[in-house]
Amino acid sequence: MANTKKLILDVDTGIDDAIGILLAVKSHQFHILGVTTVCGNVSVDAATLNTCKVLELVEAVDIPVVKGSATPLLRAPHYEHQVHGEDGIGGALKDVYPKKTADDGFAPDFIIDQVLQHPKQVTLVLTGPLTNLALAVKKCPELIHHVKEVIFMGGVVQGQGNVTPVAEFNTYADPEAAKVVLEAGFPSLTQVGLDVTRQVLLTDERINAITNETLANYIRESTELYRRRYFERNGVWACAMHDPLAVSLAIDKQLVKTEAFHVKVETKSEFCDGQMICDFQHQWEKERNVQVCMDVDPDAFFELLIHVLNS
Repeated sequence: MANTKKLILDVDTGIDDAIGILLAVKSHQFHILGVTTVCGNVSVDAATLNTCKVLELVEAVDIPVVKGSATPLLRAPHYEHQVHGEDGIGGALKDVYPKKTADDGFAPDFIIDQVLQHPKQVTLVLTGPLTNLALAVKKCPELIHHVKEVIFMGGVVQGQGNVTPVAEFNTYADPEAAKVVLEAGFPSLTQVGLDVTRQVLLTDERINAITNETLANYIRESTELYRRRYFERNGVWACAMHDPLAVSLAIDKQLVKTEAFHVKVETKSEFCDGQMICDFQHQWEKERNVQVCMDVDPDAFFELLIHVLNS
């Protein structure tokens, strides 16, 4: 019997977004209402093409793909080709020309329509900049009362950034969108940041544990550049599974420990735009608006990921 847990993935399909899509589809835990795309790691057109390729790879072409914003709310795009490659998925599937194409529509409108059709049933998992959701909230403020939960990959609250000394890529790429989402008043908003995603490292050993040959070969090829860049910066031949961890929480919240804090994003700084500020000591005396992931069980996460990919 098909699972009735309703999910929308919002992605800027780079290397780890793609693995997150594979996890969501192969888990058979969800009725995936659609995958929406956004400008981030790559252009929204490239993200949309990559999404179609990945869905075709796992024979999930019936899932709608809806293109979203081509730019951040106020800023120029900031792509991550050095990490994800010119195409966004490390050159994997470069010779694949998918028959699947994007569906009609605009991602923010699609999100609004689906959430209102299924009140308090839809989980939103966002693994790119938060532009599409910010646009949806600005157009339909009451959306916050009808979403079941929002899980987003972005930010870092205790460690270093990965695009500036203090900012993680998704919040740096569109800090104004992150600000809108954090301040919107979602009753269930979970932040999956670098503090935990840096602990879930995809190593050769873990790739070799994937017995599904098609997916193992794809993941090995698509992550090669990513793992090399991670080694150059961190001295470890691996890469962080930022986005799959966010997706995994829609399956099993027990993989992480969270704590509620008031969280803001810097948007008006010479050096710190995109920095996520977490009020650990409740000094602002403001309502705790975000469940912040503080710790993760890496072995349990990879047990889930590998089991799903091999199923």
